[in-house]
Amino acid sequence: MSIIAWLVLGLAAGFISSRIVNGSGDGFVMDIALGVAGAFVGGCLFNHYFGVNGITGLNIYSLAVAATGAAAVLLIYHLVSRRKNI
Repeated sequence: MSIIAWLVLGLAAGFISSRIVNGSGDGFVMDIALGVAGAFVGGCLFNHYFGVNGITGLNIYSLAVAATGAAAVLLIYHLVSRRKNI
């Protein structure tokens, strides 16, 4: 996949997971960063733990995998950022 496709997939996954986890986005750049990181994490999780293909291209399945990974990354991000504020 090209870098542009990763960014589009990451933005969509970050946006979806931000809306699911905390009800609002974390900003355009943070949504992309968490989405791309989530796409990587989701792809690794699906490959290693579930035995199925992770990110296969710019399609709905890959978006679901990336959003799942982005939600996991976002939950960890919020746990870490809360500890810093306490």
